[in-house]
Amino acid sequence: MKHTLVIIFSLLFISASCASCKKEPSAPNNSDTENINGNDNTNPTGSKMKIKIGPSTFSATLLDNPTATAFKALLPLTINMRDLNSNEKFFDFANGLPTNAANPGNIQTGDLMLYGNKTLVLFYKSFSTSYSYTKLGRITDITGLTAALGAGNVTITFELE
Repeated sequence: MKHTLVIIFSLLFISASCASCKKEPSAPNNSDTENINGNDNTNPTGSKMKIKIGPSTFSATLLDNPTATAFKALLPLTINMRDLNSNEKFFDFANGLPTNAANPGNIQTGDLMLYGNKTLVLFYKSFSTSYSYTKLGRITDITGLTAALGAGNVTITFELE
């Protein structure tokens, strides 16, 4: 009799435990609408920015994230950016900005990103990368960007439109 009661109570316990488990429905995995890294919101803030390099001016759109918001607070900004690896210009801020770095896999010409929490990077060549960055925004039309940036260091002005 004891043995039967133990089996019945065990089955009731297992049954009650399974009944209380509820599987949450999973969202479809759609790379067009989902950002698993949380690094950027592909919806721009509506903040348009001008990037002036010598006589050339490029339009850029900032993303909607805390890093881009903190960057906008620094504008207008004129800085001397140094060349690195013949594919990017960079500048180190004295103070850090908020970050949410992730590996983008591929860098595109015209990407504006933050490396670490202090290094602003403007890319002028596309390539694959294993490094992590926080996305700020990108230049809308990259025509003439590489020529404008040249081979060495360059003074660039960033300002809101």
